[in-house]
Formats: sequence, structure tokens, C-alpha cells
Amino acid sequence: MTDAESIDPTLESFIRRMPKAEIHLHLEGSVRPATLLELARRNGVAPPAPDEAGLREFFRFRDFPHFIEVYIAVCSCLRTPDDFATIVREVGEDAAAQNIRYLEIHFNPETNVRKRGLDFHQMLAGMNRGRAEARDRWGVEMRWIADGVRDSETSPWSVTQTVDWIASLSPGDGVVALGLGGNEVGYPPTPFARDFARARAAGLHTVAHAGETTGPQTICDSLDLLGVERIGHGVRAADNPDLVARLARDRVPLELCPTSNVCTGVVPDFAAHPFRAFDEAGIPVTVNSDDPPLFGTTLTDEFLVLARCWGYDADGIQRIALNAVDVAFLPPDERAAMRSAFEAEFGELRQELGLPAAPA
Repeated sequence: MTDAESIDPTLESFIRRMPKAEIHLHLEGSVRPATLLELARRNGVAPPAPDEAGLREFFRFRDFPHFIEVYIAVCSCLRTPDDFATIVREVGEDAAAQNIRYLEIHFNPETNVRKRGLDFHQMLAGMNRGRAEARDRWGVEMRWIADGVRDSETSPWSVTQTVDWIASLSPGDGVVALGLGGNEVGYPPTPFARDFARARAAGLHTVAHAGETTGPQTICDSLDLLGVERIGHGVRAADNPDLVARLARDRVPLELCPTSNVCTGVVPDFAAHPFRAFDEAGIPVTVNSDDPPLFGTTLTDEFLVLARCWGYDADGIQRIALNAVDVAFLPPDERAAMRSAFEAEFGELRQELGLPAAPA
């Protein structure tokens, strides 16, 4: 099956209209190009390109290190709590256009505070103003994953400081998890074990980017040393059949981002991506957009990849969509309520489109 294969119009309509949740999305990497240029102008910062066409060219990644360079350039344009309120509100608006009801969004508190002079609590307050507006206007709910940056100039203190900030927050602040981001190469999980233990002790969930640009050992170490509940990306698990079996046996969710992986050269093309193999092995897989404007994608586009490149039908698409709900970092009652609402809406949509009911 080729990357460009067309799909049945009914299946495409089903994908576009179905309820969705996304659990691997980066706030700073979700800024609209036009908004990025406006924020740069407002803050007196030279943008990474003079116009939207230039930004699209700048976003044409050569490799993963170039992606990190682009990401840092985008972050440099964000300077005030109001900037964060703006970009969160727009993430909510973009989500609503795709019928995304729930988002878990990564953000980088330590680097934003240290490099751009922000106050953590004021930045979070700005994010939560945007979050409240998105909820009130479009019914989009969001939660935050605070990422320590493994390759920060202050590493491993970047993670320590992040935990210091988030460990005492209230549930209303929206931070549900500690994450670990940045370039994996040369930055194994070991130095961060103590801080991840502190986060768990504070009642926070944990997740780490692992096995995106390094091998299976980073995934194993993230599970064994950091105690993470989910793995961001994890594509290199495919290199170790024993690890694949472990992830399936222990029901460790993978937050897979196919277009991101192709754009950064993690895999050469969709045909080489292990998404379907992981799913067939019994791993709880989810599909995500990672940094939509940077990769020229949306969550809807990622679901279309599943249909066009790997032959997923409506049943498979619905099952993968519900996986994201099932592994979301929500209290059990909220997660159950969301799943029930999604299942009801899926049933109504299938009936309207003339699709048979989903298997029990």
C-alpha cells in the first residue's frame, strides 16, 4: 500500500467527524505561523523567517538536530504570559475544528523561565487563561505535561526544577504529569531517576520521550529507572522483539507520531513505520501530531495516514481513537465518562454514515 492511496469517502468522513483525543502534542510546537510572526513583532524578536512561506521552508527538516534548532527558534518568540494564553486559545480553536475534545499538552517550563525571563506561575496562569477560554468557547479540555529538558545546559537540574514547581500545584492548575524531552543522544535516563520518583510521590503521572532517536535501551531504562507509565514515540522498540513483547504484556502505551517521525528522518517513510506491527503485537498504540505546524499535519491527517498507508478501516480507526481515552492521565471517573460519551457519538456517526455497529 502506498502513502498516497485514496480511501473510501465514507471512511474519510468518519475520520474527519469522529470525536478525538490527543495525548502527545507540544505547546511551543503548535504555534500558528502567522501568530509566531505577530508574537515576534510584538516582542521585538527577529523571527526565524520573514513570512509564512519562509517559515515553511525553515521547517523543512534535515534531521532531528535541525528540528531541535527550529523548536528553539520558535520558543524564542514567546516572551509573556499573554503570549501563552494566545497560543493555548488557538490550539483549542484548531482542536475544535477537528472535533478533538481532549488534549494532553507538553510544555517546557525551565527553559522558558531561564532563557526568556518568564515567571513559571505567571506563565502557567497565562496558559490556564487560554485553557479556560478554549473550554468555554469550544468545549475543548486540556491538561498539561511539564517536560524537563534532558539536554538543557542546566541538565539534570532542569528536571529537578520542573518537579520543584509542579509537585505542589493543585488539580485546578491542570498539570497532570512530569515528562522528559529534548535530544536523547548522549542523555540517558539515569540522572533523572530521583526526580521522577519525587514526581510519582507527589501524585503526578510520568512519561518520557524514548526510543525516538536512540535504541531500545532508552525505552527499557525509562521504564525501569524512571518508572514511566507511557512512552513518547518508542519507534525503536521495533529493533528488540523481547521489548515489543514486554510492552504488549505490560500494556505500556506508545504515543506514536508517524508524520513527525518521517519529517525528522526517524523512519524513511510511512511504509517503514512500525505502527501497525506494534498494534498487531498487542501494544496499546495511540496516534498523535506532535508539533502540527512544524510538520504540516493535524491529528485528523494522522488518522488518515492510518487508513491510507496501513489499511485501517472504521473499526480499527475507532479502536485506536479510544485507546487515547483509555490511557489518558485523567481520574478514572472522568476517563470512563469520556469513553462513554465517545462511544455514544461513534455509534450515532456510524448510523448516520451507514456503517455497521462497531464490534462489541
